[in-house]
Amino acid sequence: MKKIGLFGGTFDPVHLGHLLMARAAMEQMGLDKVVFIPSCVPPHKKAPTLFTAADRMKMVRMAIKGIAEFEVSDFEIKKGGKSYSVDTVRHFRGLYGLQDKMFFIVGGDAIKQLDTWKDVNILKTMCSFVSVNRPGYPRGEEKLKYHAVTMNGIEMSSTEIRKRILLEKSIQFLVPDAVLSYIKRNHLYKI
Repeated sequence: MKKIGLFGGTFDPVHLGHLLMARAAMEQMGLDKVVFIPSCVPPHKKAPTLFTAADRMKMVRMAIKGIAEFEVSDFEIKKGGKSYSVDTVRHFRGLYGLQDKMFFIVGGDAIKQLDTWKDVNILKTMCSFVSVNRPGYPRGEEKLKYHAVTMNGIEMSSTEIRKRILLEKSIQFLVPDAVLSYIKRNHLYKI
């Protein structure tokens, strides 16, 4: 039996906080691998992603290159439309089989919204939830059971990184070097 971590998100852009979250979940939950799953259209995001799915996919590939336990899936992007976790987990259940255990990785901010997700009662029978803490989002009494993972590090977000780019501030040390080069080379996130 393998333990597979599923880590969905817009990754707009992927940053070192995402990689640290995945590594913390892997180590503390004893996962065999973490699959990054960039979303096509996330149902809980109010603003649309700023850059194309293809660019976000390329940046995740660059960010995890050389990390054997991390991989990326284009399932949600190829499927198109809104990305619902229940459909994604169902897909990976079919891909890996029932003998493997699925862990759905979310940030401490998202754990508070789980009870609003589509078909969450079905979802919780197919996977276990892993909540990785985020500064500013204290854990409380949540309605759904989850595994708590603690991550040390600084608070960072894709939103803050995009703001820094618009303000022409450096994002070095916030994103992997290959992602930084890609953003610069393609003039991403600039108006």
